Amino acid sequence: MIPLAERIRAEKIENVVGQKHLLAPGKVLRKLIEQNECVNMIFYGPSGVGKTTVANILANGVKKTLYKLNATNASVKDIHAIIADLNRLDTQNGVVLYLDEIQNFNKKQQQSLLEYVERGDITLIASTTENPYFYVYGALLSRCLVFEFKKIEPSEIKEFLERVCEEEKIELEESAIFHISNFANGDIRRALNVIDILMIDHPKGKKITLSEVEDTIGLKYMDYDKYGNNHYDILSAFQKSIRGSDPDAALHYLARLIEAGDLFSIIRRLLVIAAEDVGLAYPSAITVVKSCTDAAKEVGFPEAKIPLAEAVILLAILPKSNSAVEGIDAALRDLETKDVGAIPLHIRDVNSAMKKNKGMYVYPHDYPNHYVDQAYLPEKIKNQVYYDFGNNKFEDGLKKYWEEIKKSGQK
Repeated sequence: MIPLAERIRAEKIENVVGQKHLLAPGKVLRKLIEQNECVNMIFYGPSGVGKTTVANILANGVKKTLYKLNATNASVKDIHAIIADLNRLDTQNGVVLYLDEIQNFNKKQQQSLLEYVERGDITLIASTTENPYFYVYGALLSRCLVFEFKKIEPSEIKEFLERVCEEEKIELEESAIFHISNFANGDIRRALNVIDILMIDHPKGKKITLSEVEDTIGLKYMDYDKYGNNHYDILSAFQKSIRGSDPDAALHYLARLIEAGDLFSIIRRLLVIAAEDVGLAYPSAITVVKSCTDAAKEVGFPEAKIPLAEAVILLAILPKSNSAVEGIDAALRDLETKDVGAIPLHIRDVNSAMKKNKGMYVYPHDYPNHYVDQAYLPEKIKNQVYYDFGNNKFEDGLKKYWEEIKKSGQK
């Protein structure tokens, strides 16, 4: 039987779930699809977020023969077979090669495509779950547009599953749909595979219960109400416990989120906390947290609990500073509420400043301590202060450093 994910794969761009940053009207990728234009491109991002679906829609709109290869099991021989077909009557307009998991091709295999991509005989659409800047041969990468696909929000998955259930006459309890949407961790295919498994013993018309979903995926449902408000209450308590430097409470709310299988929300919130609540009191926090959350994504549950706990404890026990978020919020408020005036001439493009012969930019690296006193803010807000040093060891040290430097009066 054909899997549900394949049976309902979107054939029109309007039906693709998520990826609004790429597919909303006016976006480059959307324009290419609407105009039936196909250029060399690479789609990268996690599994189950629409890379293959969008590639299919794009390739089907182009009057070229479509070939598909998966680099996991393909070889140079397969590429040569496609090249041998280039002179056939049905390939005179060239071919589109959809190469999935391109990161599994070595440099030699990728180089074998280059000549034909350069000549336009082959239009390459490659997909990868890895960062292409590390895994794709540089000369090939430079000839491609790169588009990053992102995990799909649980709310978007839930809305999609509700539509699928209605169209396929599948009966699921509301709480069961919500649980699957969070368990999917941004992966549409993962959610649909769960439903596929559930449907084996459920004829159409028989409602699938929450307990059956819990048994299937091996995770208990955490008291999420119909609209997910309790879910956001837990996330709020999670962040406030870390902000309040209570590692025990923070671990408790982390445990609740882990029980719900909500890896996506945990990771997003931890990265926000590292910047918003620890901030410049310990600037390396976000680097450590990124490493921990990347590890959690790699190993998945249940082992993901370990690097996540490490990140949570670290953030909870570190000193705190909200100076960065306070500073940028103040700057944004001024843009919304004030006439801030023009950028000072001497720090605009150097050519325009020289043409008008008014004021010259002074290069700070030519001065002691790499500092010289000159205006950077627009004249109308020249004395505005957005950043106040936080009360912590790191920022206190920088504050004293700059007070000494600026006392020297370098003009």
